[in-house]
Amino acid sequence: MFMISGISEKYRKLLDILIRAQKGPFTIKTASEILKIPKDKCRILLAYLGRKGWLSRVKQGLYITVPLGTINPQEYKEHPWIVANKVFAPCYIGGWSAAGHWELTDQIFKSIIIITIQKFKNTRIKIQGTDYIIKKVNQKFFSKTKSVWIDNSKISVSDPIQTIVDILDDPSIGGGIRNVVDITKVYFNSQYRNDDEIIKYIEQKKNRTIYKRLGYIIESLNIDALKLKEKCQKNISSGFSRLDPLVENSGVYDSKWNLRINVSINR
Repeated sequence: MFMISGISEKYRKLLDILIRAQKGPFTIKTASEILKIPKDKCRILLAYLGRKGWLSRVKQGLYITVPLGTINPQEYKEHPWIVANKVFAPCYIGGWSAAGHWELTDQIFKSIIIITIQKFKNTRIKIQGTDYIIKKVNQKFFSKTKSVWIDNSKISVSDPIQTIVDILDDPSIGGGIRNVVDITKVYFNSQYRNDDEIIKYIEQKKNRTIYKRLGYIIESLNIDALKLKEKCQKNISSGFSRLDPLVENSGVYDSKWNLRINVSINR
């Protein structure tokens, strides 16, 4: 078991300044500016405080302070959403992670869906034992988010309608089309339902396949949304799209919705 060990008064003062000035994960550059010391010296300082157990390294160049009384400081972890907000910013929590937050699904996913304007070499990144799935989008899609607070950190999460539109646009971030159907069904029975707003969100997305999938789901589940279904019908694009783009291109063709039904759904 690794315990916090003693440090000199000089280092205690620097650590105290850092704790008071910074909430959540911080970079070497941020710490350097707060402590007013050169980055090279700050890098050495943070590594030293990490070895002593006063800081925990989130990833290379990113640290968090460790609360007093922590039994095993080196294993102390920051809340995954706070980490994401720092590492992938500007970003928002989306897909199945947002659906869970809004109680649109009771499915438990180990990975967290991150929607960001940044381009990352890898679309799956593990930090502090948490898997993050990264999806890059245009910044204009960031207007439909809500803010939640976790330990004084402001986190952006796609609002319920944007969450539905996002997973209809890319069913993989909703756990596959079957899970997307289940989430969509709960949404239509929830307080968040707004048929006019969902059309506005889809129009902004500019992917007409969303109309196909939504219209097909409404019809298949006999959801009471006639006007919305008709709006979807009017706006579908030509050509056939796969109901679930991750599944092989097989199954019957639905000419009404221009979909290839390559996955059966529970009705």
